[in-house]
Amino acid sequence: MATTLVAIGTNKGLFVARSDDDRASWTLDGPHFLMNGIYAVSIDTRGAVPRVMVGADSSHWGPSLFWSEDLGATWQESASSGPRFSIDDGTSVERLWSIAPSPTEPDVVWAGSQPSALWRSEDRGDSFSLVRPLWDHPHRPKWGAGFGGQAIHTVLPHPRDPGNVLVAMSTGGVYRTSDGGGSWEPANRGIKAYFFPDPWPEFGQCVHKVARDAAEPDRLFAQNHHGVYRSDDAGTTWVSIADPLPTDFGFTMVTHPRRPETAYSFPIVADGKRLPPDARCRVFRTSDGGRSWEALSRGLPQEDYYGTVLRDAMTTDDADPAGVYFGTRTGAVYASRDEGDSWTELARDLPDVLCVRAAVVG
Repeated sequence: MATTLVAIGTNKGLFVARSDDDRASWTLDGPHFLMNGIYAVSIDTRGAVPRVMVGADSSHWGPSLFWSEDLGATWQESASSGPRFSIDDGTSVERLWSIAPSPTEPDVVWAGSQPSALWRSEDRGDSFSLVRPLWDHPHRPKWGAGFGGQAIHTVLPHPRDPGNVLVAMSTGGVYRTSDGGGSWEPANRGIKAYFFPDPWPEFGQCVHKVARDAAEPDRLFAQNHHGVYRSDDAGTTWVSIADPLPTDFGFTMVTHPRRPETAYSFPIVADGKRLPPDARCRVFRTSDGGRSWEALSRGLPQEDYYGTVLRDAMTTDDADPAGVYFGTRTGAVYASRDEGDSWTELARDLPDVLCVRAAVVG
């Protein structure tokens, strides 16, 4: 029997939701890793046994990486406790922000951390090595820190080419490699950084999230600090797709698991407010690459609503029709089993939701 698994990372632990009946009802257990901030979760379905990987951040012990191969019933800490700098690097990992299994290399897992560093594992997450050419990039001393810290929060391995990886960070922008991490170039042409004297810099943009089109992997969607963009050439150039939206600010960006040109966003009124437009809970979906956006609200609160959604707190599963999920800073999690057309409340009164990941397993 197939099970839909939704992993919900909060600032006080991980909650795991399961559905065995076509996502009509859910069971919820947790918290796992109580009092740890869970900023990164991945559900790795490549092997015979799914592996759930969690980046846990303890205010006392620091960051660690854990994994489970029984859907969260038991957990094991990775052999290395996760990515670690050497003493000679003069710094330490403050937090894991992204865990990304490679779709082309069976045992490879990528991770992004704070400070902005990229890590590679060749044993499915038990140990990691620093991708030093990015860490030693001449731009790195000028990368800044966003409000949430300086971090690589997006890691997108290419679904067909193992040498092609794209990362995004706040602040620093989008970077990409075509040789497996041996060299890196910025990929920010067309992305505006209004807060700089030169608003069109080579790098330094405050990227909030980037998502890859599943049907056409060179098509990318990005949500920036003021700006929503699409690239049709793997990040070489970007064009704005923000005009149809009620605001160009937000944190999330996810794509449909199969349907081309289809992406989801949760717009937020910008700096100084950071609330949903018109105090309504609405997900916006584009089915034409951002030329138009449709508000999806059936089943969501529509009056006096003030919850917001963080960059990794929205996701899709790989079912047909696709499920869409998001969690809020007010502790609610909503689920759609019809690609966003209607919504139900999966959970409420959880701690602040930081990340959500979903997959069909079994």
